[in-house]
Amino acid sequence: MLENEANPTISKSTGLPRKRFYRARAHSNPLSDSHFPVPISPSHVDYSLHYPQFFSSSGEVGSIKKVQFADVGCGFGGLLISLSTLFPETLMIGMELRDKVTEYVKERILALRTTNPGQYQNVSVVRTNSMKYIPNYFEKGQLTKMFFLFPDPHFKEKNHRRRVISPHLLDEYAYVLEVGGIIYSITDVEELGDWMKTCLENHPMFEALAEEELEADPAVKLLRTATEEGQKVARNGGQTFQAVYRRIAPSL
Repeated sequence: MLENEANPTISKSTGLPRKRFYRARAHSNPLSDSHFPVPISPSHVDYSLHYPQFFSSSGEVGSIKKVQFADVGCGFGGLLISLSTLFPETLMIGMELRDKVTEYVKERILALRTTNPGQYQNVSVVRTNSMKYIPNYFEKGQLTKMFFLFPDPHFKEKNHRRRVISPHLLDEYAYVLEVGGIIYSITDVEELGDWMKTCLENHPMFEALAEEELEADPAVKLLRTATEEGQKVARNGGQTFQAVYRRIAPSL
């Protein structure tokens, strides 16, 4: 408690970091050069720093577990926190470009681990540019789920190349997803929703999930409610447009 009183960035009542001290611009230019360390390959990521309960402190892999979920542009980590308890044995990571927001998610996870012993050990965050460095973090067929929740719409046509879902980037996502792995996307911008759905529909390695599959998938239920953006849209009575597609094997 004394530590919280001396640190205004931590809420006295919850022990969690206060968002107002970690606010940043809503969006960043993913094509600009940012300065942060990037692993040479997936084998160079020291996961003992992210998941000490699952990996040895020496940096050597203490188990065969690998990250399976990636929340691309994770924002303040709402989806990650919800998924963590829903899939407690699955390692998952958020990927965020904004440094202050990344730091908030780190502090949030550490606080939750402290106040909930044994929980939230399977979730972490890294500051990186997912549009450039996805193959640096994940092996071929490693992921089972990728999430793209309320991404920057980049309205101007000249900026469509900055969109996080595009025909070119779907090639990379298909590479790191296992066959049967799922991409989840949602937005409150109809034009962007149509864009993402069209990109996925036209890609030969993705197919839409059937309605009954969507209803049975617990992750789908979180798309509208787990994030700060989704909660804001709900409060304002706005519409959302989602596209959920499975990675399929290439046809011979």
